[in-house]
Amino acid sequence: MAAQGMIEPFEGDQVSSVDGHRVISYGTSSYGYDIRCSDEFKIFTNINSAIVDPKAFDESSFVDFRGPCCIIPPNSFALARTVEYFRIPRNVLTICLGKSTYARCGIIVNVTPFEPEWEGYVTLEFSNTTPLPARIYANEGVAQVVFFEGDESCEVSYKDRKGKYQGQSGVTLPRA
Repeated sequence: MAAQGMIEPFEGDQVSSVDGHRVISYGTSSYGYDIRCSDEFKIFTNINSAIVDPKAFDESSFVDFRGPCCIIPPNSFALARTVEYFRIPRNVLTICLGKSTYARCGIIVNVTPFEPEWEGYVTLEFSNTTPLPARIYANEGVAQVVFFEGDESCEVSYKDRKGKYQGQSGVTLPRA
């Protein structure tokens, strides 16, 4: 994975402590890669009483926040991005699943598949399903990416289709 520049920065081992402090693990796992959340967040707020509409998303529905952790209000969500930048080969598809540490706290991580030849930082969505505030830690593991290699390259890739999220560089809101 690292030799092709598929994941940057790439951690070849599973990291579970940094400078003697325990962290939620990230890096290479048995059959995938545990990705980290950056310190860049967009926290959902309803102060403007907006309607959530994926075709006409109101950017004022989010508060920008940068820090070592993010507090998600009860029954709400936040967006973030990965520390890692991905370049998916033409013959690979990925599925991303939340880590059990967060799932056991009622925090759901949702990420769509990374299609063949998609490239960029991944936008992550964290749903706090609990009636209490929930904490997400920056620069620690939040989800696992599982890679599926096809027997041959796909006929039409995400890059060929000029996908609307190609090359995203920060937390990216919905685009119609």
